Amino acid sequence: MAGSLRRNRRYVMLLVLLGGFGIVLFRLVSLQVLQAAELTVKADRQHQKTVSLEGARGTIVDRNGKVLAMNLEVPSVFGVPTDVDSPAKTARLLSPVLHVRVSELEQKLRQDRRFVWLARKLDPEQGRWFDRTRVEGIGVVMEGRRFYPKGPLLSHLLGFAGMDGQGLEGIERRYESDLQGEKRVTVLQRDAKGRTVFSKGQQAEQAPASGHRLVLTIDEVIQYIVEKELDNAVARAQAKSGTMIVLEPNSGALLALAGSPRFDPNVLSNLSPDRWRNRALTDAYEPGSTMKAILAAAAIEERVMKPETLVFGEQGSMAIASTVIHDHEKLGWLTFAQVIQKSSNIGAAKAGMALGDQRLHQYLQTFGFGARTEIDLPGEVTGLLKNPKAWGRRTVASVSMGQEVGVTPMQMVTAIAAIANGGELMKPYVVSEIRDAQDELKRQILPQVRRRVISRETARAVTRILEGVVTEGTGGKAAINGFRVAGKTGTAQKIDPRTRAYSDSKFVSSFVGYVPADNPRLAMIVVIDEPQGEAWGGAVAAPVFNRVGEQALSYLGVSSSEPVKLAMAASGP
Repeated sequence: MAGSLRRNRRYVMLLVLLGGFGIVLFRLVSLQVLQAAELTVKADRQHQKTVSLEGARGTIVDRNGKVLAMNLEVPSVFGVPTDVDSPAKTARLLSPVLHVRVSELEQKLRQDRRFVWLARKLDPEQGRWFDRTRVEGIGVVMEGRRFYPKGPLLSHLLGFAGMDGQGLEGIERRYESDLQGEKRVTVLQRDAKGRTVFSKGQQAEQAPASGHRLVLTIDEVIQYIVEKELDNAVARAQAKSGTMIVLEPNSGALLALAGSPRFDPNVLSNLSPDRWRNRALTDAYEPGSTMKAILAAAAIEERVMKPETLVFGEQGSMAIASTVIHDHEKLGWLTFAQVIQKSSNIGAAKAGMALGDQRLHQYLQTFGFGARTEIDLPGEVTGLLKNPKAWGRRTVASVSMGQEVGVTPMQMVTAIAAIANGGELMKPYVVSEIRDAQDELKRQILPQVRRRVISRETARAVTRILEGVVTEGTGGKAAINGFRVAGKTGTAQKIDPRTRAYSDSKFVSSFVGYVPADNPRLAMIVVIDEPQGEAWGGAVAAPVFNRVGEQALSYLGVSSSEPVKLAMAASGP
């Protein structure tokens, strides 16, 4: 009996052992075969971390290599809420350092998460506070932040990049695909404590390439001169805003583009889109008498007028289509050259009627009005140029003196540059070269002739007329000592949105021209919106042309006694 019990115990123990081995064997098979793939993934997750790396955004430099936009490594602060003992206390401690409300920080730190951003891309001084102070559950990482070393200089043209490094306005937006650094997802090995481990060779191999470098046609010195004088003019006139463009008439390359008031792209908080929009491209306005320069070119090219053709000024008043056109003074017989120089509305209306609606419209289109200039900047509008079928009985007269048509400053300066360079409409541009991080040229942008708009003979005749505007007419304050200046003033009444009629108190004052007139180096436009007090373009805008032109010509070393020689490489239309 006792022997039988011992045998039974042995059988039971054997069965238990066999069962245990069976369970272990099954578990091993399950782990090694059935769950192998899943467990491999889990193991990789413990020892590997997938991260997204992004190369530095490309720099932007002026034509002389001066840096206008660059990347800086700056601190970003994150929290691990599950490791924070007291969210309220930690929030109160960090609030004055991060400049974030206590309630906002506390709300983030109370989340049931392992990671949360508290503040990104801070000033370096804020990051140094964390070097001196350790806060449980709070960490700092370095990120790239876009930095504009010149502050407000060129702000409307450069635009800015957002928190995630994406271009949002200006050149930053237009050339986003060239400026953005290479994005690469990589897997980093981690040790048992979660620390990343890889060799220096691996680090170099994993580092993504930086974005391309943009070389602009802009000259920082001329840009500074333009912004200084434009800001001063807007302040003196107590105006709403101002715009100025300087370009090379023989190439279409922009040397400066400015808007006033300016903004600092490094500090965008509390700024509205109205402040950073580029009015040189986005705001169409009635050009007023500056359009008479284009009218003169069309009338002379079509031989309906010659500079010496006599035109009667009707003693300052003429009835057209149940309305009356007025001049600012009573004028009798004038040559057509004097019509432009004295800015006679009546004389301009007669020249427009001699052309007729179809030819006038055709020349305006040919000079680029009613269409984008296709400059390499975002936000450009087409302006307003109605089809002749929609013109009223007075429209020919109105358009001839710069009404019932909407233009942008970029369109107007490009059109005047076509007269300056002998009759060729150039495509304006602001980026001349795109280079990679190793300074290898990836793309070069050359001047491009869009089309011929008038003959060289007509261009020379109009230039002589526009010189008379400065020497004998309304543009005397644009004169630059020692240089021949050609240009045209403009003073346009704005439409009152309430009455839908022309306002008696709101004007757009402008001057557009080029210098030296005989061999132009600079084509410039100045537009001052709603100056207070005296509003004549010759009094408000022409002096800005004078001051900028005088300083820019001196800086460029242009002699008043020697002709300017320009070399231009041009591609086909």
